[in-house]
Amino acid sequence: MFRTVLRVVVLSLVGCVVVVLLAQRRMLFPRPPVPAIAPPETPGVERLLLRPDGVDGEVEAWLLRPTTPVDRPAPVLVFTHGNGELVDHWLPVFGAPRGWGFAVLLVEYPGYGRSGGAPSEDSIVATMLAAHDLLAARADVDVGSLVAWGRSLGAGAACALATRRPVSALVLESAFTSVPAMARTLGVPGFLVRDRFDNVAALGTWDGPTLVLHGERDTIVPVAHGERLAEVAGVPLVRLPCGHNDCARPWNVVREFLAAQGLPP
Repeated sequence: MFRTVLRVVVLSLVGCVVVVLLAQRRMLFPRPPVPAIAPPETPGVERLLLRPDGVDGEVEAWLLRPTTPVDRPAPVLVFTHGNGELVDHWLPVFGAPRGWGFAVLLVEYPGYGRSGGAPSEDSIVATMLAAHDLLAARADVDVGSLVAWGRSLGAGAACALATRRPVSALVLESAFTSVPAMARTLGVPGFLVRDRFDNVAALGTWDGPTLVLHGERDTIVPVAHGERLAEVAGVPLVRLPCGHNDCARPWNVVREFLAAQGLPP
């Protein structure tokens, strides 16, 4: 009897592990439907194609040029979105920094939208490096004045870039401490997580200027995650009067933060 019960328990545990291993990327990367319409021909917007190492296919990024004329290469804000979004959703949002003289690069993830490949931590990191290196080869942007801004899952991408390439400042919005920490709240052991995006570890090695923003009413990534990230970064947490997906960008706070770093130069 005992052996039968033990066998059932072991098989159940193995089955749970298999389900978690197979399903976790579907949960972490719930790719929204691809828009039926191709990227709009919008003045001041250039569609770029990245070729990240190890990714099967090209990944798109949209470069939004400054709307205020600048007489030098423009500083650039590299933005990475949440896991249920596309770059298409963010095209109208960044009018403020473009008006300050920033270019904005919206980076897509592999397997999202019209991009090839499949999403994973490795493929997203490779995409971020390819985006940086593409910007570094352009004459119209100043990659030496680059700000990485990540929202939710995108914070992991932004942290990965900041720890692997020179970045002038880092903005984390509605960010989690790590995927294993999020998984544990769902009863999933952290050691089973394949794509870890450990933002606490990244901030432990990143010593540049950091701004941490988090909604006080966030029920998806609780504000405690933002509190921990701010603590590790050694900065005050900027609390926003919102949840997770309804936060307006606090442009006055962002502009004050960037100005303190001498950006735009």
